[in-house]
Amino acid sequence: MDALSSIKNIFVIVLTVMFLFKFCLANKTPAAFIFGDSLVDAGNNNYIVSLSKANYVPNGIDLGGPTGRFTNGRTAVDIISQELGFKSFPPPYLAPTTKGPVVLQGVNYASGAGGILNKTGEVFGGRINLDTQIDNFANTRQDIISSIGAPAAMKLLESSLFSITIGSNDFINNYLTPILSVPERQMVSPKQFVVTMITRFRKQLSRLHSLGARKMVVTNVGPIGCIPYERDTNPDAGENCVSSANHMVQLYNSELRNLLDELRTSLNGSVLIYADTYRIVGDILQNYKSYGFVNANSACCSLGGRHGGLVPCGPSSKVCPDRSKYVFWDAYHPSDAANVILAKRLMDGNSDDISPMNIRQLAQL
Repeated sequence: MDALSSIKNIFVIVLTVMFLFKFCLANKTPAAFIFGDSLVDAGNNNYIVSLSKANYVPNGIDLGGPTGRFTNGRTAVDIISQELGFKSFPPPYLAPTTKGPVVLQGVNYASGAGGILNKTGEVFGGRINLDTQIDNFANTRQDIISSIGAPAAMKLLESSLFSITIGSNDFINNYLTPILSVPERQMVSPKQFVVTMITRFRKQLSRLHSLGARKMVVTNVGPIGCIPYERDTNPDAGENCVSSANHMVQLYNSELRNLLDELRTSLNGSVLIYADTYRIVGDILQNYKSYGFVNANSACCSLGGRHGGLVPCGPSSKVCPDRSKYVFWDAYHPSDAANVILAKRLMDGNSDDISPMNIRQLAQL
């Protein structure tokens, strides 16, 4: 390497470190790394062959157009990143522009149809399950080390927010999939399936810790028995949520809380946060009128089914006139308006919503 090349490399490193230092002064959370499923996917599925996509209208109608997000506007983690002071959302890992200094402020690895278990979401073809998302983060980690050096990289990661929103598809698109899952359900009890999920998730969270993650916000699974899809595929529930699905989710959530209690002791230096979206979303659904909604059981973007839960949101779908009045954007996902409430309670909520501290408190550590 000649002297000119060496000077150029040093100049790039100095600029990168100055950028990072300036951002850290303004924000105690220098970066946000997002893992999960379609609830927080920012467009990774745009770049893979998959039936689980949202890069077409009317998705993104309130965000300037389709981005690959499975909602009309922002996801909850988008809103949280804004609350934390980030000027842009963590970009999808697979986007060709997600490279260089941009990764120093975080990356989104989430993928629609992804799950904790690698079998989850098979019916959709391509999807990025959590094991592979962590592999992708390991690549980003190495890029950061190459950019600013190992000591600075470890410091960056220790101060960063790691958000993990996953598990819904392991029920909806695995154990509870109509017809296809019948053989498994005959052999594996709900409790056994939950144990399998927790066993795998323990290894995944431990691996994230080994790669440098310290501040981890782990979201439990919401009341999936109340989404339009479950309502329409289980008509016997009538006007009620599907209790069997919710009971199974509650079993998982209880075990997840126990897992995080365990890992706080075994993962040195970790701060593991339990985000109770089941409770928050349940409260929104039960008291929807007090939150300004007029509909809490049907999709704003719908084409088939009593609750708009049988056909995915697409160009042929009908869109409700006021998206802010619907809790659900489509058959599975909350609207931007619902995500705002969820994000606010995760940012500033009490220990009933998120424990042992909220995200704003976590960011100050």
